[in-house]
Amino acid sequence: MAQIIPFKGLRYNKEKIGDLAKVMTPPYDIISPDEQEQYYNMNDYNIIRLELGKEEPGDNEYDNKYARAASYLNSWIEEQVLIRESKPSLYIYQQRFTLSDGTVYTRTGFIGLVRLEEFSKGVILPHENTLSKPKADRLQLMRACSANFSQIFGLYDDPEKTVPGLLNQYISANAPDIQVEAIDGIVERLWVVSEPDIIARVQESMSQKKIYIADGHHRYETALTYRNERIRMNPGHTGNEPYNFVMMMMVEMDDPGLLILPTHRVMCGIKDIELKEVMAKAAESFHIEEYGFCGTSREERAGEMNTILKKKGFHSFIYYDGSRTNFYVLTLADTNIIRESLPEHDESYTDLDVCILHTLLIKPILGIGEEQLANQEFIKYTHDISEGVALVEDGACPMAFFVNPTSVKQVKAVSLAGEKMPQKSTYFYPKLLTGLVLNKID
Repeated sequence: MAQIIPFKGLRYNKEKIGDLAKVMTPPYDIISPDEQEQYYNMNDYNIIRLELGKEEPGDNEYDNKYARAASYLNSWIEEQVLIRESKPSLYIYQQRFTLSDGTVYTRTGFIGLVRLEEFSKGVILPHENTLSKPKADRLQLMRACSANFSQIFGLYDDPEKTVPGLLNQYISANAPDIQVEAIDGIVERLWVVSEPDIIARVQESMSQKKIYIADGHHRYETALTYRNERIRMNPGHTGNEPYNFVMMMMVEMDDPGLLILPTHRVMCGIKDIELKEVMAKAAESFHIEEYGFCGTSREERAGEMNTILKKKGFHSFIYYDGSRTNFYVLTLADTNIIRESLPEHDESYTDLDVCILHTLLIKPILGIGEEQLANQEFIKYTHDISEGVALVEDGACPMAFFVNPTSVKQVKAVSLAGEKMPQKSTYFYPKLLTGLVLNKID
């Protein structure tokens, strides 16, 4: 099963940097161009220069953002802006955050190196498909820098809570080595664990487990490709070289701070579809209930829909056309409908709300196919019902489908079945911070 090893991570030198919040960022794939510019201007040593460099006029095969990232990395190590850990270590990583309803959560996991395994071995399991363009980008960065700048996010099942128990025991007895609030409302804490006995106990427990990828599928597949390239270039390959491992943050599946947010679908650019037509087609597969709003403000309307959606649970959706007076709840009439529609798929896949929504509502009623969904045509995604309500009520989009979040158990079931979820099925929140610890492969 999963092989975990400690590593001598690279961490920012507080004496050189001062405010660590100025050098860290969210994951590269959720940073907008404007945010990229902001991070560039925030600090000369911001991790953005390594993880998501700027493209410049005149860039070519040899002088480009990947080469500049490698140059920055090497110079920062030489200048001791980044300092390598003195001992091989695991890193306990904890995030404390508050949702919009005021509920405070704490998510706890640990960072280590995980032996790269082909998915076919059933040790590391994916749940979503990947795209070639992001993988090509990450591969060029790995080739230039020989480093992992951000952690893949993995989940593991630990019914006895052996590993969480070890982590919590260490946290109770030790102050964090890093505490930073680089993103408003999210306090990130990191403990460096170099004690051999603790590391050995974590390794032993994890050696019996599978790891399910939550976030970072593109980076994991890129690391596999990079490993295979290095194997071909190394006639003395043993299997223990650093390139056989990748940096990963691992969280137990029952961790109280492990949250998946819903990803609502707001349909845009669609014309000539009336409410009666939508309801008539939906009635072929769904029970339909109409609700009137009690509140008068936009936030009240969003709150009422959110409450009803949670109450209805899985296989129910809210359809809203911005009327400000009422909304509709569509509940799947019979699970056999979706299973008969997709006989080639495992039950774990057909039970997904996003699968049901795409297969029985968006595609047949709106005529939007797989390729258009993949290219995000006619659709905007949001994790906030209020944002979706605003888009519809302000006339930017004609309709929205609000959904419940995918559960962690569903992620596990789909992964074990060898299925891949539809696009935008999961959004683990909060995202992992980039810049807390780096892994230099060579």
